Amino acid sequence: MPLPRFDRLPAERQELILGVARRHFAEHGTDGASYNKIIEAAGVSKTAAYHYFDGRDDLLAAVLDGVLERLLDALGPWSPARDAAGFRARFAAGASALAAHLREHPDDLALADAAIGRIDAGPWLDWFGALVTDGQRLGMIRSDVDHGLLVSVTVAVVRAADAWALARMRTGSVAEAADLPESETTAQLWSLLCGLWGSTAPTADGGDPADAR
Repeated sequence: MPLPRFDRLPAERQELILGVARRHFAEHGTDGASYNKIIEAAGVSKTAAYHYFDGRDDLLAAVLDGVLERLLDALGPWSPARDAAGFRARFAAGASALAAHLREHPDDLALADAAIGRIDAGPWLDWFGALVTDGQRLGMIRSDVDHGLLVSVTVAVVRAADAWALARMRTGSVAEAADLPESETTAQLWSLLCGLWGSTAPTADGGDPADAR
């Protein structure tokens, strides 16, 4: 984490430094970005940088913490659903909000895997852990598979679906993008997860989940 002197900087200055670092790590990769080029671009001397961060890995950790925090803010807290329809609606809202955030913040998209994959990314796994627990309580998610494995695979599927949808928006034609609106992307993600979860949850219109596949 940043050293105390960094925390005493004005918030605007902190965000400028972290923003520059985030852009460099997003563009050049978490392994390829140059620490010296980052601090130079941020207008920080090597002496000052020594007082702000305990090296390159410390700066990267601060950037990834910020990415993860924004992803969780986009999702919002998971609240237990009253029924299957409420569970489905809550999931759809969270998935749409997350996709919208990643669409609007390409640096966060580029670094999301690294942020989520950190060993200490507990809050992210906790969110999906609460989702899986709630789905099992409602009888919508199977209970014959290890809870931790279900959480990990659910996280992987959601992340892959977000990356796929956003890649289509970046590289596809206008007509192709129009053929797959955000609501349809969420519906396809839900269908994938229903298969993973062994779910018999209703679709948004109350129909059988098989109809959405």
